[in-house]
Amino acid sequence: MDRTAAILLEHGSGGRLTHELIERLLVPHFKNPYLERLEDSAVFEADDRRYCFTTDSYVISPIFFPGGDIGSLAVHGTINDLAMAGGRPLFMSCGLIIEEGFMLADLERVVASMGRAAREAGVAIVTGDTKVVPKGAGDGVYINTAGIGSIHYAGRLAADSVRPGDSVILSGTLGDHSAAILSCRQAFGFATTVLSDSAPLHGLVESVLKTSLEVRCLRDATRGGLGAVLAEIAARSGCDILIDEKAIPIKDQVRGICEMFGMDPLFMANEGKMVAVCSPAHAVSVLDAMRAHPLGREAAVIGRVPGRGRGRLVLQTIIGGERVLDLPSGELVPRIC
Repeated sequence: MDRTAAILLEHGSGGRLTHELIERLLVPHFKNPYLERLEDSAVFEADDRRYCFTTDSYVISPIFFPGGDIGSLAVHGTINDLAMAGGRPLFMSCGLIIEEGFMLADLERVVASMGRAAREAGVAIVTGDTKVVPKGAGDGVYINTAGIGSIHYAGRLAADSVRPGDSVILSGTLGDHSAAILSCRQAFGFATTVLSDSAPLHGLVESVLKTSLEVRCLRDATRGGLGAVLAEIAARSGCDILIDEKAIPIKDQVRGICEMFGMDPLFMANEGKMVAVCSPAHAVSVLDAMRAHPLGREAAVIGRVPGRGRGRLVLQTIIGGERVLDLPSGELVPRIC
C-alpha cells in the first residue's frame, strides 16, 4: 500500500479499496487470531461458553429516510453482525458524535428510534459516550455502536467452511436500502415507494440454524451488496461460486432505478437481507425456514458452489452466458449506512 496516498470515499464502500485498507494496513498492526478470521464479529470463549463481539459506525445521509433512520439502522446493523456469527444479541453500546447546531428535537427522534429498535429486538443499550464537534466538522450526527451476543449454534460459521456442492440462499429482494436512500436525496429528484429493508435478522437466523447443523456461512449484504459478500466468501474459501441471475429477486422499481443510474443491483447496499451457504442436502429445509419467517418470505436459492477453483464469483446471465464478478472498485452510493 502506497503510504503517500490519501484516503478516498471508496475506502469506505465495502469494495476492493475497503478490503485493501483492512488487510494491508489495519490487520498487520492489530494482528491477533480473533481479528485474522475477518468475519463480521469476533468469536471467543469465556466460562465454557461462546460469545461474539462486533462494532460499527453509521454516517448515513440523510439521517431520516423511507423505512428508517440512522438510530434504528445502528441497532439493526449491530444486531445483524452478531447474528451472522450465530449470535443471540445481548448488550449494545451507543456512541454519539454530534455536530454543533444539530437540533435537539432531531437528536431525540434518533435516540428514541434506537431505544425502540433495541427493545423490540430484546437488546439492552447499557453504556455509551457523547461528543460534540464544532459546526462544519460533522454532518449532523454520527453513531458508533458495539454489541455482544451469545452463541448457541454447534456448527462453525465462517467463509472458509464453504465446501464444493454447497447451495447459496438469499433471504429476499436486493437493493431496497440503496433505492430508498437515493429517492430522498434532492439532487436526484425522483420519488419511489420502495422502503429501506433495515431490520434485525437475529430471529431469521435463529430459525435457519435450528433446521440444520450444516450451515457453513452467513453474511448480511450491506456495503458492497450481495456481489461483494459472495466475492469475499469465494476468495476466502478458495471455492468458485456460481449464481443464477434469473433466480435473484429484485423489485421492479429497484431494477428501474439501477437502469436509470447505470447501477448493478448485485452491488447495492441492503440492511435487512442475508445470504446463507449450506449443505445441498439441507438447502430445502433452510429455504423453508427462511420463507416461514416474515423477513424471509421472498427467499430463493440463487446459486451453488461447483467446486474448488480460483475463488471466483461467477454470474450465469439471463441470456445464458457467464461473467466473473469482482469486488467493486468505486462507490455506487456514498454515505449509505
